[in-house]
Amino acid sequence: MHDLVTLGEVLLRLAVPSPGLFETARVLDLQIGGAEANVAAACARLGMRTAWISALPLNPWGDRVRRELSAHGVDCTYVSSMPDARLGLYFLEYGVAPRSVHVLYDRRDSAFSRLMPDAVDWEPVRRARVAHVTGITPALGSQARKLVHRVFDEATTVSFDINYRATLWSPSEARTFAESVLPRSRYIFVGKAEAETVFGLQGDSEEVLNGLSRRNPKATIALLQGGEGSTVLDSGRFWRPTVRHAVQMIDPIGAGDAYAAGFLWASLNGRHPQDAVNIAATVAALKCSMWGDFALINPKDVEDALGGGADVRR
Repeated sequence: MHDLVTLGEVLLRLAVPSPGLFETARVLDLQIGGAEANVAAACARLGMRTAWISALPLNPWGDRVRRELSAHGVDCTYVSSMPDARLGLYFLEYGVAPRSVHVLYDRRDSAFSRLMPDAVDWEPVRRARVAHVTGITPALGSQARKLVHRVFDEATTVSFDINYRATLWSPSEARTFAESVLPRSRYIFVGKAEAETVFGLQGDSEEVLNGLSRRNPKATIALLQGGEGSTVLDSGRFWRPTVRHAVQMIDPIGAGDAYAAGFLWASLNGRHPQDAVNIAATVAALKCSMWGDFALINPKDVEDALGGGADVRR
């Protein structure tokens, strides 16, 4: 049995080295990334038994993704291989203030878009302690939406990250889907800006969380607030990190996934909500200090960071 099972698409990540621009780039840094796989990899590196359900092209790019995730400890047994298919891409341009980070997607007709619910072995989802999905997958189209609905039908416990993407669907579409699954979600992760865009919720963190809690009073809801930290509503109480990390921002992509991974790791290990919030914030901070989508960490890294860190390890 797995502790955590995720379902979603992995993309080939092609980043313009900062502070370059798309129009002047001559080289691209190549990595892989995808919200659900990011969570699976981080949780696996923290010691959880994780599996990822998806589809990959039957070619060297698919082999690379499978090898890389397996190397992090993710079980890729349930990943389908699609002949004559492609791996989706996303391109990154890192802005230096005041420029923003820009993302361009090229994922149409990818291997994952061909994955049908009947082709998935749902047994690991049924047996997992928690299944984790995000709002990115249902935004990819009706077929992907059926996959996520099936996860909710099969799983005992579900973690859902809103992960709104404006380039994939409208706020009203995202809200309609979210409203259909939030009542069945045990853990919910959402950014403060997403809460306003998708649900129209404004005010301080407690007001926003109370608004979300009306959709599911029994859920544990984490509100991610960027540089302002995070607030978690659990069993009627609000929890905020009691640790603060001075982060040298290297790469913010994947920070929310790292937070979710840290929180789920701590929660499934029976940690107190305050500990879970501190651990989640620490894992997110560690992720921001490194390049790439994945949080390349282990439990000792988290322990050291929670203890104040060390300039040099000897």
